[in-house]
Amino acid sequence: MCFLIWNLAVCCPLPVPSTGHGSLGNAELLLAKPSLKARYQLPLRLTHVPKRSCPLLRNTLQHVQDPGDLEAKGRLDAETLHLKKQPRCGVPDIVEYNFFPKKVKWLTYNLTYRIMNYTPHLLPSTVDDAIQAAFKVWSDETQLNFTRLFRGTADIMIFFGSKEHGDFFPFDGPLGQLAHAFPPGEGLGGDVHFDDDERWTNDSTGCNLFAVAAHEFGHALGLHHSTDSNALMYPIYTHPGKRKNILSEDDVKGIQALYGPRKRSFASQTPEKCDPHFTADAVTQFQGATIIFKDAFFWCDHPQFPEAKPLLIHSFWPDLPNQIDAAYEDPVEAHIVLFRGKDFWVLQSHMVLHGYPKAISELGFPKDTHCIDAAVHDSHTRITTFFTADKYWRFNEERQTMEDGYPKSITDGFSGIENKVDAAYQHQGSIYFFCGETLSEYSISEERVIQMSKVNDFLNC
Repeated sequence: MCFLIWNLAVCCPLPVPSTGHGSLGNAELLLAKPSLKARYQLPLRLTHVPKRSCPLLRNTLQHVQDPGDLEAKGRLDAETLHLKKQPRCGVPDIVEYNFFPKKVKWLTYNLTYRIMNYTPHLLPSTVDDAIQAAFKVWSDETQLNFTRLFRGTADIMIFFGSKEHGDFFPFDGPLGQLAHAFPPGEGLGGDVHFDDDERWTNDSTGCNLFAVAAHEFGHALGLHHSTDSNALMYPIYTHPGKRKNILSEDDVKGIQALYGPRKRSFASQTPEKCDPHFTADAVTQFQGATIIFKDAFFWCDHPQFPEAKPLLIHSFWPDLPNQIDAAYEDPVEAHIVLFRGKDFWVLQSHMVLHGYPKAISELGFPKDTHCIDAAVHDSHTRITTFFTADKYWRFNEERQTMEDGYPKSITDGFSGIENKVDAAYQHQGSIYFFCGETLSEYSISEERVIQMSKVNDFLNC
């Protein structure tokens, strides 16, 4: 089979558009050849470009184009070449499923890792924290546990190197391939290598080590690339920004198909609402009570029950996820809407309505919106305001459409609200913004923050 593919590659060079805007000539084709060979493992030997095309290589180009949401034309045009030049993972893309063949995985839930060396671009302690946080992304959703070793051989060996670095898969210098990883197994299996010619950072500049490491650890655990452009396992590098959930639904389904969901011991993780560092996930009114969501729990704050205790979300609503990102009440419809990741649920009379969850894209959000951070509803105007990262949107409940002109900047629309919004709700002419441990009361009529306090003050602590 390898021999046949080799001969097909020799006999059927890549088709190139001959003329027209955005077309590529032989020079660009030769420039692209090493990249295609390295990333898609095709032994391309191009010496001329005949007019006829090759189905095998046309399909290869379609694989290049599909992950980038480009029209799969099967031609090496300027748009495709631009996509291939984007910083990305060095693991090849051509596979049939989102798993390595035969669903390769570790046979234990307790894995070890060792950091062999450090990049000069970051302090060792910063690298340590980024690596630990990247592993936590996966352990939060599975039964996996990761323990660091400081000597000896670990399951996952982590190494910074440049060019040829000892594994016969050389890096290509700045940008291009940022890192690569090996699927679970003996020897190199599970190991992760970072290109030290990149400028590694812990912010949105350069290459964010945490984001790249989290992606590569997905490979080290048995996941291949995803075609979902919102997924962490998408091959093109993007900075995660301020979004709460770095894993998409596709990522979670993939890793849990290999290792199962995490079995949480809720008793030892019950949050204390009077903890001075308490933060809220979501807050909403519901039939005269205030509901505060935190992790897998919620409080029902009602004047008749001032000493309410935390309750498990699943104990009341088993069809809801075990954590809520945002929530709001629509009293006209007598329901509350709850969000988690890219999905939302409608709850009426303590029951989840049939047909949910639905995708937030059905509300008019673009497909690259990963989650809703907070939501508030104005019962007089029937307008719901959604907060996502540093932007806000307005949704008309009567027309069930987004208002024109959005999204807009939160700092421009709400003077004094400069930090990321964790939760929000509207009450008696004010919007209460929960930003970390700080609660800001924003007057709608005065268009400014009129009072600030600790979140605990809101919770009767």
